[in-house]
Amino acid sequence: MKNFKILYAEDDETLAFLTKDNLEQNNYDVTHCSNGKKSLEVFKNEEFDICILDIMMPKMDGFELAEEIRKIDIDVPIIFLSAKTLKEDRIKGLRLGADDYLVKPFSIEELLLKIEIFLKRSQKNGLDKKSVYEIGKYQFDTKNFILFNENEKVGLTQREAELLKLFLDNKNLVLKRQQILNSLWGDDDYFMGRSLDVFISRLRKILANEKGIAIENLHGIGFRFIM
Repeated sequence: MKNFKILYAEDDETLAFLTKDNLEQNNYDVTHCSNGKKSLEVFKNEEFDICILDIMMPKMDGFELAEEIRKIDIDVPIIFLSAKTLKEDRIKGLRLGADDYLVKPFSIEELLLKIEIFLKRSQKNGLDKKSVYEIGKYQFDTKNFILFNENEKVGLTQREAELLKLFLDNKNLVLKRQQILNSLWGDDDYFMGRSLDVFISRLRKILANEKGIAIENLHGIGFRFIM
């Protein structure tokens, strides 16, 4: 059985030791780095199944690191662990391509659950039979999380790609907000709802010029992908 590889960037040595130890006890192969610059060097030379990043780190902060990781790999799941609690920081992290954002102090049980969900979803995506969809002028490559045509290529995060695929598989049907949250996150709490709004906003922006295509907001109910 494969031991999934985790890149863990954290400059607090005590927290890093405890978290790494817990992850390794759950059979994960963890590479810990204490600053963003070293983390990026390691990521460039090894393959990882998931990245767990602190934000406030020396030499390169977590936001910069996530941005650089996304230039290399638009697929690998990224989870932020941070003491920064402002909504703006959470939204910034998600816009940079992170898949989730846990606020310190966090429970190791919640972190383990998030990791398990993302890894299962990554494996499932690799098994999806239908991998390319037509969306207006675009082709949507679900395996590589890319919208493309002859003149343009738009990279999506894994979460954005999963949301778009969910809409396409249910086009012109009403999807309840709770249904979408449970499908993508396995949870429907407030913060996941705010994350969903960020992803929908970006998809709307990308598809804004496509005639006959829209993401309709049904107040108090959910959304409908019109195509």
